[in-house]
Amino acid sequence: MAEDLRTRFTEALKAAMLGRDTAKTSTMRMILAKLKDTDIAARPSGVDKVPDEQIVAMLRGMAKSRRESVDLYRQGGREELAAKEEAEIAVIEAFLPQQMDEAATRAAIQAAIAESGATGIKEMGKVMAVLRAKHAASMDLGKAGPLVKAALGG
Repeated sequence: MAEDLRTRFTEALKAAMLGRDTAKTSTMRMILAKLKDTDIAARPSGVDKVPDEQIVAMLRGMAKSRRESVDLYRQGGREELAAKEEAEIAVIEAFLPQQMDEAATRAAIQAAIAESGATGIKEMGKVMAVLRAKHAASMDLGKAGPLVKAALGG
């Protein structure tokens, strides 16, 4: 990335404010507040500002919690709140790296199995470690787990 995520957040907030987009402005402020909290939480370990990898993980967590809220709002018949959460998800996901499609995920899993030398389900952790090291930003490891398990014969 030519510019870091912090700069992109600030620029997006400015653009939303100038465009009088209240929904996007609100979401950007929420992202920046969460980022500040994450930075503060990391200070005891000697880190002043968390790296982009941690910011991506934070954004994924924010999107995941909103997806869960959407499901709950829909169950409760609160479509207007579900729509608000979905709008926030769209803004958050605009900053996330593109996710691998299923074919690319399967190919990466096969490569990780070959690299780790895993032969059975008991060695799934080795494969997941390789995937995490190489593809953490571009792969949903929650969805990759069952695929790894199936590939290892589990």
